[in-house]
Amino acid sequence: MTRHIPEVLAPAGSPEALKAAVRCGAAAVYLGVDQFNARRAAHNFTLDTLPEAVAYCHQRGTAVHLTLNTLLRQEELPAAIDIAEKAAACGVDALIIQDVGLARRLRAIMPSMPLHASTQLSCHTPAGVQFLRDAGFSRVVLAREMTQAEIAACAGLGVELEVFVHGALCMSVSGQCYFSAMLGGRSGNRGACAQTCRLPFEPTGKHARPCPSDKAALSLKDNCLAAHVQALADIGVTSLKIEGRMKRPEYVAAATTVYRAAANHMPIQPDALDTLQKVFSRTGFTDGYFTDTRGASMFGTRRKEDVTAAADVLDNLQRLYEKEQPLISITMDFQADETACTLTVADADAHTVTITDAGAQPAIHKPLTTLRVREQLEKTGGTPFVAQEVNVSIQSGLTLPISRLNALRRQALEKLLAARTARPVIPCDRTAQPPSLSAKTAPPHRIIARLSSAKQYSPALQVDEIILPISTPAATIRHLADICRVGVEIPRGLFGREDALRTALTVAKQAGAVSALCGNVGALPLAQEAGLEPIGGFSLNITNPEALAFYAERGLRAATLSMELTFEQIKKWSYASIPTGLLLYGRQPLMLTRNCPVQTAAHTCANCHEPRLTDRTGTVFPIACDGGCREVLNSVPLYWADRPAEVPARDFTLLHFTIETAAEVVAVTQAYRSGKSAPPTAITRGLYRRGVE
Repeated sequence: MTRHIPEVLAPAGSPEALKAAVRCGAAAVYLGVDQFNARRAAHNFTLDTLPEAVAYCHQRGTAVHLTLNTLLRQEELPAAIDIAEKAAACGVDALIIQDVGLARRLRAIMPSMPLHASTQLSCHTPAGVQFLRDAGFSRVVLAREMTQAEIAACAGLGVELEVFVHGALCMSVSGQCYFSAMLGGRSGNRGACAQTCRLPFEPTGKHARPCPSDKAALSLKDNCLAAHVQALADIGVTSLKIEGRMKRPEYVAAATTVYRAAANHMPIQPDALDTLQKVFSRTGFTDGYFTDTRGASMFGTRRKEDVTAAADVLDNLQRLYEKEQPLISITMDFQADETACTLTVADADAHTVTITDAGAQPAIHKPLTTLRVREQLEKTGGTPFVAQEVNVSIQSGLTLPISRLNALRRQALEKLLAARTARPVIPCDRTAQPPSLSAKTAPPHRIIARLSSAKQYSPALQVDEIILPISTPAATIRHLADICRVGVEIPRGLFGREDALRTALTVAKQAGAVSALCGNVGALPLAQEAGLEPIGGFSLNITNPEALAFYAERGLRAATLSMELTFEQIKKWSYASIPTGLLLYGRQPLMLTRNCPVQTAAHTCANCHEPRLTDRTGTVFPIACDGGCREVLNSVPLYWADRPAEVPARDFTLLHFTIETAAEVVAVTQAYRSGKSAPPTAITRGLYRRGVE
């Protein structure tokens, strides 16, 4: 039986890193240009240098995936499409996309371009994978927090799967972190993350203990799945992705070498793993997500000894990629007689070139032998070729200068390199448009209260709709549904809970719920299956009208716009295909985490009470738990009840209640209805004024 060999996908944050990845055996690289990629601080490439980089890779059998994986504002879409068109023209093999609005436009104007759904889309369930497949993505980059069983459940669904196997782990699920944006205006969803999670945070509250010296409450060790590559291959994972576009070429060389060997079903040498850890780690590595062993052992920081360890291995790693490597096997056929000398060279990808020169001359002293010809033709050093088979047919008694033989070889290999560069250009029709949508039906303005518990409800609460946790008992939903419109919230973190949620949604529907707040691509199909009206949450990260249309086409009935937009940006929207709303009150979620921040100090759920984190300035951030994931909340609530004139026109206002009492919920909703209340002492205006980078 043929064993599946997955693609090794290496990071190329610079030309040197690109060279290291290719020469160490990467089947594909991913890279960005200077706009709209999630690693804006990397060296990156430009539209002028991209064609050369693509040609270099293709000549050596390496595919190129371009990252266009940030959220885009309406006015940025044309520039992103320009980049996509130029990337297609120079032969890029795939585009990695986060913004579904951009994906919608690209599907219309270049339908044959492969689109890969970025891990920033937070996909981690079979329903999410199928949703993205049906939306036109040919590959899904899964969330990094998944277990082996959860990855396996997403396989075999008619779309390629890409899994991060090595490198830095964000504490937050990718695409669901707003910490850097809220604290410093640098959005991780736009490639400007300030790595707030690497700063010192301490668990606080009842039973709290300080973090050990080699740990921080939001800092994870680097991921390492080298020991599990065979399991991933058996699952059917298409691509093994190495994180690291911000890291040095030596790291790329070390990681690519290890995972290339593992993908080829070769044993990994212990010294190779040791070298990989020395070149970069945070107190070692972890495989805790994949093996479902989350906890304190997954946390680590970058210590001085981690930094200094690299000095011992850099020189040896540079030698791995300082010279051209024989990556491409070729066959050579040489024929010579008195009329002509002909050299034909072919590779395994059906590229064939032929060079013909003048005929050989009669030998005066010593005729040229077949062995001598073969020896010269096999000298392919300095090129990416290795002569696997050389066939020689030379008429007896003839000779020709070795210099002519060498020239034939050089010309043939140069011509073969050029042939390997050429790729069919993916057509792009900028006049093509996605299907038009009918104008939205705008209902009267509504106030929706999202509650973290049914205990926050009281008869004095006057809102148009309440959203309850999916765990709310059916009897409670039934009781409240007789009073007002009721919806349920599908958790943003659905890891391994899809079947249970299907059952819970059916029960909620039967009890009288009419809607479901959906904050993940995997939630929308679950809501539709249950017959509930899907409402998009803030975490769908809708930042342009095209993204709104993308979800509207797939059944979303209303949507909360991104918290990272400013009011002025929202006011400039050209259209809205479905009713839209804004989250205007609440302790905004800053992180969605699958690991518990307080367990860095070996806490357990049994003795955890009102978990909180405190940063180095003394600011306290509450933590909300839903039994599967945790949300780090902002230290103060967002508040706009006192400034209604500044807020853009909208179809609904979402009030996001978390740790408030029932009395506080009533007071806040009354303030938003009257628009006359003075704000509390400690509030934030969020990003609606200042925006993000």
